[in-house]
Amino acid sequence: MSSFLNLRAGARITCTIVLVQILWFLTANSFPISDKIVRLPGQPKVRFQQFSGYITVDEKQDRALFYYLVEAEKDPLSKPLVLWLNGGPGCSSVGYGAFTEHGPFKFNGNHLIRNQYSWNKEANILYLESPAGVGFSYSANKSFYINVNDEIAARDSLIFLQRWFDKFPEYKSKDFYITGESYGGHYVPQLAQLILNNSNVKLNLKGIAIGNPLLEFNSDFNSRGEYFWSHGLISDSTLQLANSLCNFSQYMREGLVLKGANFSTNCYLLAKQVSQEVNNFIDEYDVIGDYCNSTVIQSQKIYRAFGIVDKKETAVKYGDCIEINASNYLNRKDVQKALHARLVGVADWKLCSKILNYDLHDLEIPTIHILPSILKSGIRVLIYSGDQDSVIPLISTRSLVAGVAKELGLNTSIPYRAWFESKQVGGWVQVYGNTLSYAAIRGASHATPITQPARSLVLFNSFLADKPLPADPY
Repeated sequence: MSSFLNLRAGARITCTIVLVQILWFLTANSFPISDKIVRLPGQPKVRFQQFSGYITVDEKQDRALFYYLVEAEKDPLSKPLVLWLNGGPGCSSVGYGAFTEHGPFKFNGNHLIRNQYSWNKEANILYLESPAGVGFSYSANKSFYINVNDEIAARDSLIFLQRWFDKFPEYKSKDFYITGESYGGHYVPQLAQLILNNSNVKLNLKGIAIGNPLLEFNSDFNSRGEYFWSHGLISDSTLQLANSLCNFSQYMREGLVLKGANFSTNCYLLAKQVSQEVNNFIDEYDVIGDYCNSTVIQSQKIYRAFGIVDKKETAVKYGDCIEINASNYLNRKDVQKALHARLVGVADWKLCSKILNYDLHDLEIPTIHILPSILKSGIRVLIYSGDQDSVIPLISTRSLVAGVAKELGLNTSIPYRAWFESKQVGGWVQVYGNTLSYAAIRGASHATPITQPARSLVLFNSFLADKPLPADPY
């Protein structure tokens, strides 16, 4: 009899354990099935899940933002969630961030292969195409595209996050990080500030990280002259012209913000000399790299604004580049179907939006002044630079970060030193007060994971773990 009772008790315990396991499985896998990606065309077999789809941020205008979520390779529900925002303004986080920089796959002809330096090794990565008009994100009301600015981009991104977490509640309690690059120097701190200032938003924000960020228009762009000259890219006379008659911030203001309207004679002369000495031969986003056509055309925008660049020059194919692979792939109908994506009001998908009329006066908003309040809230901040980028040179970025540390009275906790990856110098780092860090990545371009994927991953993992970068090659 006792044996029978023991068997019944054992059976009840076993059933209870199984029931608990089933309930855990159901709650741990309650993500929206409609957004789950079964398999991307040409994708190798993987064990982690992928999701993509739309979150409506304005029902009246039928405005929706597109996302792509890549779960961590192992044990995703124990890993943090990282939001990635590319810059531009107006460039795609899916096309650049996910399929060109640090996503789970890279291109091998028409197929995808695993990216051994993918950032989803240690985190769940959420790629957001923002604002509407970028990538697959859209507004059915096309008048929205006429005048988009930083405030609108931040507001819509916050609405997106609130509704996305309702759709993926499992992530709401996880450590949350906001990351990005380039014009992400506006997107990232502005969104973080909006979250911190909104008492109704309950997110476990732990840190922000921004690569080669636009933080202060005058400082960032004026440093370009010194960077060009110190790297042997412009002549003494061109630097003297920049220092005496038209500095680089004014030259960028007239070329980008004012789009070449009513430009001054001196700035026209500077633009012409820089174009002749640099742009026709060098990728300004990676001054030591062999350039590809798409990045050259991107950097030629300012020269076109001054009426300097010959259209024939921009049509020349300078070489193969991975950005073109991403664009071709994301324009495939089978890929769009797998991603649950659609084109609304546009004929094809673009890496950088052609329909978005972003208010470029916002480039001059000094977002460096947002960082102190973020740091005072206990949020860790990492600012990093690829040292071969001449668009947002490390010269200015280092100085701006040091200025924030001085303003807050943060003492240096890790003096400026080299850090290592694979027994080689990966770059340099300085940490202030254990909350504010500046790091340079040796040999890296404007988009650091493209040219230095291993070093970028070491930096990313160190930031998430809140551990110092390796100080010893062995």
